[in-house]
Amino acid sequence: MKDPRFAEFVAVFVDVVRAGSFSGAARRRGVTPSAIVRQIDALEHGLGVRVLVRSTRALAMTDAGQRLFERGQRLIDDLVDVHAEIAAFDGAVAGVLRVACFPTFGKRYVLPVAGALMRQHPGLSVELDLTERLADPVLDRLDAVIRIGQLTDSGLIATKLADQARLLVAAPDYLARHGAPGSVEDLRGHRLLDKLHGADLLGWTHLLGGAAGQPNCGQVVFRSDDFEALRLAAREGVGMALLPSWVAGPDVREGKLVRLQLQGEPWNARPSGIYLLRALPEPSAKLRAFTDALRAAIGSPPVWTP
Repeated sequence: MKDPRFAEFVAVFVDVVRAGSFSGAARRRGVTPSAIVRQIDALEHGLGVRVLVRSTRALAMTDAGQRLFERGQRLIDDLVDVHAEIAAFDGAVAGVLRVACFPTFGKRYVLPVAGALMRQHPGLSVELDLTERLADPVLDRLDAVIRIGQLTDSGLIATKLADQARLLVAAPDYLARHGAPGSVEDLRGHRLLDKLHGADLLGWTHLLGGAAGQPNCGQVVFRSDDFEALRLAAREGVGMALLPSWVAGPDVREGKLVRLQLQGEPWNARPSGIYLLRALPEPSAKLRAFTDALRAAIGSPPVWTP
């Protein structure tokens, strides 16, 4: 007799493979690792074949497990999508909302909105993936991702949250010591702050004709992979920074950083924005509520506008 829990066991197996461990799948499901092991044991017993090779160091799929994962993940993902689409008709703001975005943006703007939404709807919980990588709502099984910059063509559905500008900024103390540049060309003689990883994520090439730190492209004196750290370094007078408006705008408004609008800011000539992207045509009630709350919190013009 076939175990009626087969679909449930396959879903657990898919989670184990995606997480790379029993403990990772257990954390995602809110159960103990031993409970996950028992379900995988039951799956293998029902199939009559091994799907995982287990060792003290790692898990590996057998040939049967590889086939089960290839077929099973598509079926499970389709069921999740069907559930989300049907649940959207209910209108209840409940369940787990999974969102990915840049760490600084998430901490500053998403977390307060998520907290208020959870207080308003006790049945809602949130998983916030704070990451610099380009998360994908389909591959990563997310309700939405927040992407910042120029939107590329894709099959995802985009909702614009706000416009974004890049601000060339420096602390008053830095300008007092080193002087304010009168033109873009003058930047080549200044101390600059830049991203630690990635290909020119701050966009210095647009101003300097080459990546910051290259010959005749300024002196990079501080690098960090975190926008918040770059902002704080600029405030300390370490050097000049080219930062998104949602990072540096409040400091400019408070006078802690000075915005240098050289030659009409040609680096802002191309439209740039902040977008919430989803895969499903019909957003769930929880995603609609989150999107509306986030747009309201950001405001128009955005709250970070200098």
